[in-house]
Amino acid sequence: MSGDWALKAEGLAKTFTLHLQGGTRLPVLDGVDFAVAPGECVALAGPSGAGKSTLMRCLYGNYGAEGGRILVRHRGAPADLTAADARLVREVRRETLGHVSQFLRVIPRVPALDIVAEPLLARGMALDEARERARALLLRLNMPPALHSLPPATFSGGEQQRVNLARGFAPGYPVLLLDEPTASLDAANRDVAVALIREAKAAGAAVVGIFHDADVRDRVSDRLFAIEPRPQEASRSAA
Repeated sequence: MSGDWALKAEGLAKTFTLHLQGGTRLPVLDGVDFAVAPGECVALAGPSGAGKSTLMRCLYGNYGAEGGRILVRHRGAPADLTAADARLVREVRRETLGHVSQFLRVIPRVPALDIVAEPLLARGMALDEARERARALLLRLNMPPALHSLPPATFSGGEQQRVNLARGFAPGYPVLLLDEPTASLDAANRDVAVALIREAKAAGAAVVGIFHDADVRDRVSDRLFAIEPRPQEASRSAA
């Protein structure tokens, strides 16, 4: 990878400690070097349990890294998420680093329209403008207007995923992490999701994705990054 990167990991390591099993330690990531450039989509590849979701959660900061560092290009300069305080992590997530998970996690009883508009409001967009952009994305993802004012807790899995996609793509993040973004979608809405990813790339976004749907992966990714399973030679931490 050239010096033109938007997000990268250097020597990234992550081990899980199973406290209910005597402190058994399971290594998952060890010395991972990874980078994605603006306008590029990299698909994480590897068998189930290899560490794809672990790497994704480390890149977003949901999991702390035990070794190495994660750098994101934020406000024109590298920010090390492994050493960042909570304030900087919040700032990076608000302005630079977006994440679409497999499942929608939101405050109950908040309407779908406001869930999608919320990250735009956090950036300072006017309420009417934020809601209009949110409405346009929900309509593009074939969400009927009657659902916009309802809380997504009552929605089907596919409907919740479309709200999740609209929320993730609304701000136009420079870096976007996608964890199985089309898993619950029908064919028509998969096509919309593919179009949104391609448009984000064309606008210069760096995209990292986990795509178990091979057709979607082939349509949006520029290259694969293979993650090999770590040998599960579990060790016990010192008592």
